[in-house]
Amino acid sequence: MGNGDIRVRGLAARAGGWSAQHRWAAVGIWVLFVVLAMGLGSAAGRVDVDQSDGLPGETHTAAQIIKDAGIEEPASETVLIQAKDGGLKATDAEFRAAVTAVMAAVDATGEVTDVTSPYDTDTISKDGRSALVQFDIRGESDTAGERVEPVLNAVEDVQKDHGSLRIEEIGGASMMKTFDDAFGDDFQKAEYSAVPVALGILLIAFGALVAALLPVLLAVTAIMATMGLMGLVSHVMPMSETANSVMLLVGLAVGVDYCLFYLRREREEREAGRDARTALRVAAATSGRAIVVSGVTVCVAMAGMLFTGLAEFEAMGLASLMVVAVAMVGSVTVLPALLSLLGERVEKGRLPFLRRRKRDGNGESRFWTAVLKGVLARPVLSAVVAGGALLAIAAPAVGMKTQNLTLDQEFGDSLPIVQTYNRVNDAFPGGSEPAEVVVKADNINAPEVQSALADFRERAISSGASRGPVEIKLHDEQNIAFVYVPLVGGSDLDKAGASLDKLRDDVRPATLGTVDGVEAPVTGQVAGSKDFNDQLAGAVVPVFAFVVVFAFGLMLLSFRSLTIAITSIVLNLLSVGAAYGILVAVFQHGWGASLVGAEGVGAIITWLPLFLFVILFGLSMDYHVFVVSRIREARLRGRTTKDAIQHGVVTTAGVVTSAAVIMVAVFAIFGTLSMQSMKQMGVGLAAAVLIDATIIRGVLLPAVMALLGERNWYLPKWLRRLPDLTHDEAADAVVAPAARDDEGERLRV
Repeated sequence: MGNGDIRVRGLAARAGGWSAQHRWAAVGIWVLFVVLAMGLGSAAGRVDVDQSDGLPGETHTAAQIIKDAGIEEPASETVLIQAKDGGLKATDAEFRAAVTAVMAAVDATGEVTDVTSPYDTDTISKDGRSALVQFDIRGESDTAGERVEPVLNAVEDVQKDHGSLRIEEIGGASMMKTFDDAFGDDFQKAEYSAVPVALGILLIAFGALVAALLPVLLAVTAIMATMGLMGLVSHVMPMSETANSVMLLVGLAVGVDYCLFYLRREREEREAGRDARTALRVAAATSGRAIVVSGVTVCVAMAGMLFTGLAEFEAMGLASLMVVAVAMVGSVTVLPALLSLLGERVEKGRLPFLRRRKRDGNGESRFWTAVLKGVLARPVLSAVVAGGALLAIAAPAVGMKTQNLTLDQEFGDSLPIVQTYNRVNDAFPGGSEPAEVVVKADNINAPEVQSALADFRERAISSGASRGPVEIKLHDEQNIAFVYVPLVGGSDLDKAGASLDKLRDDVRPATLGTVDGVEAPVTGQVAGSKDFNDQLAGAVVPVFAFVVVFAFGLMLLSFRSLTIAITSIVLNLLSVGAAYGILVAVFQHGWGASLVGAEGVGAIITWLPLFLFVILFGLSMDYHVFVVSRIREARLRGRTTKDAIQHGVVTTAGVVTSAAVIMVAVFAIFGTLSMQSMKQMGVGLAAAVLIDATIIRGVLLPAVMALLGERNWYLPKWLRRLPDLTHDEAADAVVAPAARDDEGERLRV
């Protein structure tokens, strides 16, 4: 059979064939799409998640009441004035002079309002060594972090004149500035590092500059187009900076992966003696199909985040879904056109010190050939050892503790504001992050409402939920009152959570709850954390079920094998479980925490487990679909199942290894950042991808498939009426004797 007689069919093959025949049109359409998406997105602007829409439970109710009333609640700041050696008291003249100096200095900046003295508000600690000067930052609270620097500088100047006292500022605006600076610097560092790291690894993998640039070019253009689309879509579903950063991470990972799969297969076919046109068509029919199946599966997994009911998660899910879809489309359209245009020039820029790695026949990896020989010789032992190791790694996840990290957990003691945060909480438990009760009434000054507010203040302290002082601010015109309650437990979220429950379940019903027409949702840092946890806990089952059921269905339709669908889900769950176990071991139990700078965290940030499940389940399918597709292709060519497993795993090992190394390197960058939440994300993703590409795909998958034998291709007769999505055919499968499963059904790609 001549090369020109190759017949292929299916969506990916047809797209690749058209692009190769209309090369300049395909490239032009892609460039036009990217430019239009960016231009329209820039013109439309991006609408970000509104704070009141992004919060769940009572926290959302409180935010909505404030928003509807038109009250601009300012960002509050506090200056801690504390004796260093214990000699001075708040009643001493020097201490009073420092308080007066702080009040005058912050007021002189013109950026603050409502400056209050601790002697008027009774914000003096029980031991008399600490006092709090409180004030608000002028303007909108959302942007207060941008205006707080002159105030911080003024407080620092006062500190220089009072060496015996500790004078430090903390509050919503200063913490916002600290967080934004750290968050922005961290992600900027990660984003700037990711592309050069990926390019460097690709240079080593391909040994040629042009071949290495193609995957990066595809990923970057997919990301650029998606950024524009996010601007357009945000007018229907708001986006966020976090969603943008996650999109960059996922886009780089899948964009490089998909291009790598395609390019490696095209190279392999040319090395096997096929002409350039035929090699490209075979790559489109095989790797192109794997990319489509994988891309759709990843999109389904990302769509799971739309079921959380949390605006931030929904934004991340939609942004990730879009970038995967764009990268998938680019991989099966513009990439074949570029490869057709370049031809042999894809090898240009070959690095002289990197010789192409020799492989055994047919592009098979020598290392993985040796590993597979042992695995297939003893599949039971290999499956037991690999499965047991993964279960052991996953075991710590059983005791996983999740919570929103406090400032000291997030940054450790590396930032001065963290030390201030701890000092304020020690001197005024709960004072830096009080609960806020938003009381709405028909007439806030009605006698029964005022009496209920007084009772609430008294019972909040007598119940043990707070040690006071409980502050009440009235907004007469809007008939709303804000009640600030420092919670017993302070920065200990477990103890503060118990105090919050007393407020919500005992104090409020017995006081404000007795007055008809009064709403009194409790919000604040601790309340927000609890409401977020509750909302997320309720979303776990629907999200897990959605992702698993739809991924199972896609595997079943794509491979027409019940066995493949089941093993795909089980192996991916094992991979995710192992990542959970590593996270808990390192960040919760502290095993090896010093290696990544994670001492003393003691918990996993609330949003990470669900986020990791969705991301990892999707990304794991990249490798799984690619490897199993190659195994099935070999089986179609007439090989026995055992030989097909050997061939499929060792011929894909090189590209899977290269893709995994890139992902691990990019994700590991996040493990070096200062914020513990970013460290946890980076370590979890990197560990899972490493485990998935080695233990899962290199040992457990072939061992399980070897044990199952011909049962790998089992499809019950009652399921054979399902739609057949196995349309693309490998070139050789067209003319090779049709392989059949154990029930006589013709195996199809």
